[in-house]
Amino acid sequence: MSDFAASWLLSRTRFLAEITGLNMEQLNWRIYPGALTIGEMALHVAGVEASFGSQLDGRPLDKRGQKIMRSATEGVVDDQPFPFASAEITPDVVMGTLEYSRAIWEPLITAAEPDVRQKTIKSALGPMISGEGAFARLGFHAGYHQGQAYMIKCAPGFPK
Repeated sequence: MSDFAASWLLSRTRFLAEITGLNMEQLNWRIYPGALTIGEMALHVAGVEASFGSQLDGRPLDKRGQKIMRSATEGVVDDQPFPFASAEITPDVVMGTLEYSRAIWEPLITAAEPDVRQKTIKSALGPMISGEGAFARLGFHAGYHQGQAYMIKCAPGFPK
């Protein structure tokens, strides 16, 4: 296991634990206008994993993967609508999407080969970064959103 994989696995496992068992209403509850829902956050996490993974391994994504990848940025760091409508954000879709991206990303971050660390890719925020930078970012990315999900679940009005 690479030096980055342990932190990625820990933060992702905690994120999954935070969102597992949420129903569709809870996944789609918006704390305030313009904020991501927990479901959108989960799809965004998967989108960044799919985006970085596809760029680093050089394999194009299928149609499903392309939509997932769009959730890395669309409706998150720009003014476009989020690629998944609320009606699509179900527990099965969220968990299936996270599994899809895990299958792409986990082998790359686990091995973290020197040649992959040196590749240059476009980050979700726009700047060009190295593969090593991608590993560092995704080492904590899910943990960042785990904290947000926890706060949303504790907010007044969150569906029980």
